[in-house]
Amino acid sequence: MSDDTTTTDGARPPVDPELDLTLERVIRAPREAVFRAWTDPDRFAQWFLPAPMRLRVERFEPVAGGALVTSVSEDGETWMPHLDALFLRVDADERIVFTNAVSSGLRPQDAQPVPMAAEIVLAAHPEGTDYRAIVRHRAPADRARHAELGFAEGWGTVTAQLAALVEG
Repeated sequence: MSDDTTTTDGARPPVDPELDLTLERVIRAPREAVFRAWTDPDRFAQWFLPAPMRLRVERFEPVAGGALVTSVSEDGETWMPHLDALFLRVDADERIVFTNAVSSGLRPQDAQPVPMAAEIVLAAHPEGTDYRAIVRHRAPADRARHAELGFAEGWGTVTAQLAALVEG
């Protein structure tokens, strides 16, 4: 069986530099710890937005077809919708795939700031975990917009926060 993240022969689709943005880092912690930070809502809320922004998890079901809904706050008092997404795949200690192109209510949506599907790949590394984020876009303009909005800085910052949480 195939899905958007696996070809019919079981291989993952290659990264397309015209459509995809990537981030790679070695996190000095076991894959299980990194995976837990992605799948435990309390831990997820600690790192998924650049500080000092705050994240509140509204719905969090880290299974294929499960909801990923969050709110954001600058002051911890006034909250605004942040993400209404869907987990597509959750493979223990190996891979997490989610998209904001489909809402938690299983409706296609005009996702802001850009529609995307993110694949987080965790692999063993002699120093801990080889962490790779592949963010796939539907069109070059979406990829360019995401890059212009600060993909490298934003995703880099939250990945550093994730690393600090699990390495500590």
